[in-house]
Amino acid sequence: MSARVILLAGPSGSGKTSLLRRVGARRLNLDEFYRDGCEPGMPLLDGTVSGADGLSADEAMTRIDWDHPASWDAERAMTAVRELCTTGATRVPTYSLADNTTLGHRELDIGQAPVFVAEGIFAAELVGRCRAEGLLADALVLRRPRVQTWWFRLHRDLSEHRKPLAVLLTRGLRLACSERGKINRWVAQGCRPVSRRECETVITRVIASPG
Repeated sequence: MSARVILLAGPSGSGKTSLLRRVGARRLNLDEFYRDGCEPGMPLLDGTVSGADGLSADEAMTRIDWDHPASWDAERAMTAVRELCTTGATRVPTYSLADNTTLGHRELDIGQAPVFVAEGIFAAELVGRCRAEGLLADALVLRRPRVQTWWFRLHRDLSEHRKPLAVLLTRGLRLACSERGKINRWVAQGCRPVSRRECETVITRVIASPG
């Protein structure tokens, strides 16, 4: 077994998951690798980190910066990508965004697929490592109009009860204001910016002709 990965970054709500469902790509959801909110050393919105005792569930909901890469476990995510590329299977956490905690694990098997997509807001954090290990098929960042992203994110988060309304509105405004800077950072990390149509075309082509 020898597969390669397409890393797909993009703002929360930009439509990464729905696009991959439409093209039928094998998918690793990198959002499953968030750290638990009670862990010590979590990045906080005020620029500090949580102490050795961690935070309570209520504090984790409102004080942790869940859009900071340090809230995410890059090592576990990279291990999963590597295992999928080399063996075709891996063990993936089942993470509850509403509870800020891992609820269990499940097996992910991509069969004999020569290419799969690992998507999430922290996908760009793995570009350099995947390229160095010869695992990278492509690295993309999905862009769409900021107002559209804001609306679809809010609608999704409300329908899935991800966080209380006040938290979603505050976070949504913060993400909208920082979106351009984040996209520039992901591009600097090695992702190519693409529109929704371009992204779909690229992934469909790579899946069809992985060589």
